[in-house]
Amino acid sequence: MKKVKTVIIIVLTLLVLIVVLQNTQAVETRLLLLTVTMPNAVLIILTLLVGFAIGIIVASLLRAKPLPQKTFTDKK
Repeated sequence: MKKVKTVIIIVLTLLVLIVVLQNTQAVETRLLLLTVTMPNAVLIILTLLVGFAIGIIVASLLRAKPLPQKTFTDKK
């Protein structure tokens, strides 16, 4: 199973690298009131890193908060 994960990571990394290297033209990006001109490759990498960071944060938050367990007691 560990080899499968390693192969998947390598394949995904190569795909991202291919996409980034094929998109080097400059693009104009608007974020709220700010307009930035940057290579499309930089925009792709930044988007990838932000998505990765959000995934890590969400996974850690979901793991850190276990669901409260309800206890049932007999009321007589």
